[in-house]
Amino acid sequence: MQDIRILFIGDVVGAPGRRTLLEKLPIFQQRLKPTFIVVNGENAAGGLGITSKIAREMFAAGVDAITLGNHTYHQREVYPYLDQEDRIIRPTNFLKGQPGHGSTVVSKDGVRLGVVSVMGNLYMSPCMPTFAETDAALYGLRDRCDHILVDVHGEATSEKVGMGWHLDGRVTAVVGTHTHVPTNDARVLPGGTAYITDVGMTGPRGGVIGVKKEQAIASMQTHMPVRFETSEDDPWIMGVLIETGAEPLRATAITPVLEAAGPSS
Repeated sequence: MQDIRILFIGDVVGAPGRRTLLEKLPIFQQRLKPTFIVVNGENAAGGLGITSKIAREMFAAGVDAITLGNHTYHQREVYPYLDQEDRIIRPTNFLKGQPGHGSTVVSKDGVRLGVVSVMGNLYMSPCMPTFAETDAALYGLRDRCDHILVDVHGEATSEKVGMGWHLDGRVTAVVGTHTHVPTNDARVLPGGTAYITDVGMTGPRGGVIGVKKEQAIASMQTHMPVRFETSEDDPWIMGVLIETGAEPLRATAITPVLEAAGPSS
């Protein structure tokens, strides 16, 4: 089996994040030559959820799969699309009767990549057990994939680190999302699984995890309701590039991708 390269892009936040993603993807496709591009799009629509139009724009730009998270259902119009489009996935540990599905398989150049989305249990909205439902999703992907990437959308670093060790040697990569702040622990674990606790966000670094800083500070200072808006200040794209060898379900390297947007953003 051939070597592949998986570019995973962290939480796209609002219009600044979308513009930065669409600006940078052609550059990264030339420079990094990814076989697959996977994007977390759960904050793409004004910071809350995603719409079918936004998802189609991402697919048209070359994205192979989109993962979501706790804001999956904020935009009601996307519900039918989540059932219809296999390449966009919500956390697998949401209730089975909720719209969408928690895993997908995309193929390119004769290689099959399985992608699983799962949400943490600690400090997050109630959902089914994270570890058990991830195991169930992986069982459903057996013999269907050459490589598997798991997006763990969670608040607690301990839970995401635990998931990395739990899946080491069973999947190609475990990448963390949700906190919007990139961590400095990208590594290949002993069993061959690429791991990072959080890849960061694609959006305005000059805000507070995507929100206009004045609004976020006012909320924290006063403990009063404040209407949040997406910041436009200093947009960046954040993610990781995962490289594999010929062996299935094994990574050889994981490298952070952190880059400021150009002047047009």
